[in-house]
Amino acid sequence: MKTIIVPTDFSETAYNAARYALGLAQQTGATRILLYHAYELIVPIPDLPTAVPMVNMEDLKASSIEGLQHMKAELAPVVPAGITVDFRADNHLLAANIDQVCRDEHADIIVMGITGGSQLEEILVGSNTVDVVKNSSYPVIVVPTEAAFRPIRKVVFACDLRKVAKTTRKDVLYRLLDEFKPELLVLNVQKEGKEHLHPEENQELDNMLHNYNPQYHFIDHPNVVEGITGFADQQSADLLLIIPKKHGLFDSIFKRSHTSRIAFNTHVPLLSIHE
Repeated sequence: MKTIIVPTDFSETAYNAARYALGLAQQTGATRILLYHAYELIVPIPDLPTAVPMVNMEDLKASSIEGLQHMKAELAPVVPAGITVDFRADNHLLAANIDQVCRDEHADIIVMGITGGSQLEEILVGSNTVDVVKNSSYPVIVVPTEAAFRPIRKVVFACDLRKVAKTTRKDVLYRLLDEFKPELLVLNVQKEGKEHLHPEENQELDNMLHNYNPQYHFIDHPNVVEGITGFADQQSADLLLIIPKKHGLFDSIFKRSHTSRIAFNTHVPLLSIHE
């Protein structure tokens, strides 16, 4: 791992995500953090009242650069030796363009914050983060506001076991597990009364993970999301891993309200590797 991208809106949530990224860089040997701000010029609509203020493009860009320079300066005292902090600003929609930025910057992973604060913060910060998780093909770590970095030594991999081996991007998963070398807990949560599918019934999953000595856990819970986050907290996990599928158990989790719940109700950062 060489470069970590931290999208920022200059909130405390984003600062916390940047501090987390610095800790992650130190653990993995990454040498560069890129603070990234996507600002968008709102095009005025003629039918709106003329009292709506106009924003000058150059002013918007200058404000973005100024915010990034300030953020870099504020983080400077906690930047570990050997790690460079750069920044970039673009007039883009964040979720629609983040993958191109990752390609341009040769990034390995995205680290973003998510807030459990006011309803407005949840809408603005939460929706940006959720949109990146849903649209980016790069792995994304979502950092709750109150989560401080801890070396990643225990990972809970929450999955429904069905066809997970077929829908998982193994190259990305293996690269991250090889970086972290964690204790790996594979978790399957079912609502009461439903039958669990055990790993011997899904030999592909066991074959996929056998080099990482997974421990399998099966629990019943009336609410799958609460079952997952409760288990991660109980196990003092350092990271919660989810593979969001287009059609499957976690499809509903990554709708806006459910994603907010899974991020807000736990202090455990969440790693998403898109199928």
